[in-house]
Formats: sequence, C-alpha cells, structure tokens
Amino acid sequence: MKIAFISDVHGNAVALEAVLKDIETKRIDKIYVLGDLCYRGPEPKRSLELIQSLKTDVIKGNADEWVLRGVQEGEVPDQALEMMNKEREWTVSQLTKTDLDYLAQLPTDLRFDVSGLAINVFHATPDSLFEVVLPSESDEVIKTKLMSSTDSEMYVYAHIHKPYIRYINGKMVINTGSVGLPFDGVKKSSYAIVDIEGNRVSTSIERVEYNCEKVINQYQDLNYPNAEMMCNVIRKGSIM
Repeated sequence: MKIAFISDVHGNAVALEAVLKDIETKRIDKIYVLGDLCYRGPEPKRSLELIQSLKTDVIKGNADEWVLRGVQEGEVPDQALEMMNKEREWTVSQLTKTDLDYLAQLPTDLRFDVSGLAINVFHATPDSLFEVVLPSESDEVIKTKLMSSTDSEMYVYAHIHKPYIRYINGKMVINTGSVGLPFDGVKKSSYAIVDIEGNRVSTSIERVEYNCEKVINQYQDLNYPNAEMMCNVIRKGSIM
C-alpha cells in the first residue's frame, strides 16, 4: 500500500497540479489531504475543486477554519490581523456557500490502520488546529504534543510548512511540508509518501518544482490583498 499525504495548498492550484502529476507517476494507492486548502493563494476555488476531484479523505486545517469565521485576535501577530482578514474576505468572495459548507464539515483528524500499521493524521496537533510544533523540538515535546494517541505507530501532520521525518521510541512522526507555500527555503512543493508492504515500511519527503512565476503573476494580476508579501514568500520559499 503506497500512500501520499499532501497539505497546505493555500490556494496555489498551479503547485497542486504539479504535485498531483508527480503522484500519478509514483503509483500511489491512496491520497490523504491534511487541510489548509484555499486561504492565502490566488486560486482558492480551483484548488478546492482539484482536492474534491480526488474523492478522498480530507481534514480541516487552521486556514480552513479562518475562511469560515475569520482570523481572530491572538491567533496572528497584531500587526498582521487586519491584512489577513482582508485576505480572508477576498478568499471568501471567490467561493460559494456550497464550498464553505464543504469546509465546515471536514473532520479534524483521522485514525486508520494499513496492513497492521496504526496511523494518526491531523493538521497541527491532535488537540489544536493552531499549535506550532517545529522540527527542532525535543523528543519529549514531540511525544507530548503530537503522540498522545498511544495506540498509533505513525503520526502525520502539517501546518508548519517545514517537512521532516523523525523516529522516537520506534514510532514515526512525519510532517508533510506544504504544497503551496513552503517555508524551508526550498522553492518546491513538498509532500510525503509512506510505502507499506508486509513488514516493510518506507517513508520519504518528495519535492516538486512548479511554475513560481505564474503564481506570482496571478497574485499581481488579481490585485490580491497583500500580494507583495505573498509573492516574496513564493520567490524565497520562506516567510522570512
């Protein structure tokens, strides 16, 4: 069983198409989508439609929650709050009520078993859509914040836009990175593959090149709120 985990599309349909094309070449049996589908990108509607066309399991991310109810004080730096809500309003203007209803009904986590391997999937942590757990955290922090489901052997999450794979006490922790807005300085989409065959389990982080300049032009042509900042993130593959 070969599984792809993708996340954090953030309305970047150009990057999503590149990732889905790459997945097609790898004989993937199942795709799971870990949230943050529409917000902060130039093509929220098309991104959502591409995800829905997969007819697969999708969970909610913090950005999907923001689309539904807005960005609230304390969730982002004070100086960013007004602009991020302008971006949210623009995103909502591109979507229909049916789209919003779809986002609203998404679950916040999944637990399933593949060939005897118990997997727990969530966006940020099992208890929060917003908490940040970075790759640099200690084993103890990772265990406490991400591995609270003691019956699972693999934990897959997203949110931080920085992919990694880690092994703690014989269990696996995977972060998918981001399809649409990588923050690790690599200007390529990121997703994870888990290949389970009998007693063998292999994991990998895949990086996929996409047309960054096309996305930058989309932000600019659409007069997207905060276009300058978002274009710089696309150019650098980093929010810094």
